[in-house]
Amino acid sequence: MIQIRPISDLRNKFTELEKIVKEGEPVYLTKNGYGSMVVMSLETFADLTNDIEMKLDEADKQAALDDTRYSHDDVFEQLRRHVNGK
Repeated sequence: MIQIRPISDLRNKFTELEKIVKEGEPVYLTKNGYGSMVVMSLETFADLTNDIEMKLDEADKQAALDDTRYSHDDVFEQLRRHVNGK
């Protein structure tokens, strides 16, 4: 079940939130009724970011093998053509 708590619970009910987070569930914290942040375990965060880190490492290796570089204008123009089917 999604855990949505006021940010004050981070200070006042830390042990309770820690238990939820250690079970693998994120806790969504609100401030003045609006979303403020998400608290999660290091393991959950690592699971979310490991694939990204691997892909960035692969991109760095590929970039080191190829001298071709594109400006942001070139990249976005190619993306626009692809999206628009041209």
